[in-house]
Amino acid sequence: MIMVRLAALAAFGVLAGCALPPEGVGAEGIARYDAAAKSLGCRLVTEPDYLAAEIQTGLERQQLLDITAYKLSSGGAVRLPDGGVKLTTGACA
Repeated sequence: MIMVRLAALAAFGVLAGCALPPEGVGAEGIARYDAAAKSLGCRLVTEPDYLAAEIQTGLERQQLLDITAYKLSSGGAVRLPDGGVKLTTGACA
């Protein structure tokens, strides 16, 4: 279910042609997302990964998915063959 949403959001981000941060999520929210992803090995793959990220960041699931789509469209993350994403910038570079 998460992967379907993630794929749809990522496709939308690519089609939009621009990598703007998600509306309603500021730099602090993105920084919390990055810190949570780092604590999870820089990968968000499974439902427990996303639940842990929600708890650590205080962000809602949709906000996490929006940030993930933003990271994919801006080159800050890559898709993994087994599903999910791996962050590739900042502390996860």
